[in-house]
Amino acid sequence: MLTTIGFDADDTLWQNETFFRLTQDRFLQVLQDHADPHDLRDRLEAAERRNLDYYGFGVKGFTLSMIETAVEVTEGRVPASVIGDLVAMGRNLLEHPMELLPHARAAVTALSGDFRLVVITKGDLLHQERKLAQSGLGDLFDGIEIVSDKTEATYRTIFARHGTGADQALMVGNSLKSDVIPALRAGAWGVHVPHEHEWAFEAAKAPVDHRRFHVLQHLGELPDLVRLLSA
Repeated sequence: MLTTIGFDADDTLWQNETFFRLTQDRFLQVLQDHADPHDLRDRLEAAERRNLDYYGFGVKGFTLSMIETAVEVTEGRVPASVIGDLVAMGRNLLEHPMELLPHARAAVTALSGDFRLVVITKGDLLHQERKLAQSGLGDLFDGIEIVSDKTEATYRTIFARHGTGADQALMVGNSLKSDVIPALRAGAWGVHVPHEHEWAFEAAKAPVDHRRFHVLQHLGELPDLVRLLSA
């Protein structure tokens, strides 16, 4: 029996990685006189991975990683004006209007009332709260969980708190690594809705042989899948 549905937010309910990539492209342009773009991209990604344990996921950690990379590639000679540009880029990311993905509103609306719906997302607390408020979907959810990371224990705890346990819950999201695989390990259904852009950190092999794993083309297919699983 399915009672609870968890939704990832970034790149599942609304756009996110697209804006990060545009900002990254701007970062490469700003520092193009100091390093090869491919090397810059690799060094920025390495800084992001290195800093996750310190800054967590989200815009603020990304901005600090851009600054750190700029300092490294210029051997400490990065102009103050460039640092100012990078800070402004981070602020623009935080202030960027939220853009719902296709079918997100219809899918959440169709499932609200019949199931307990929970947003389970990583990232900056204030930023995620702001995007949820802008989305107009907040009242359709029974719970909001903004977490530092998504693990098997995370899903067990959240689905016990907001529902009847992970074995009667479903998690839907664009990341195999964060949204699907740990949810499956917790005993829930895991539904992958791929986004056109995937952050390298979130890449993982699809658990195609798992009996509770499903892939959808878009969120518009979710209500039919939920009805099938609930039958």
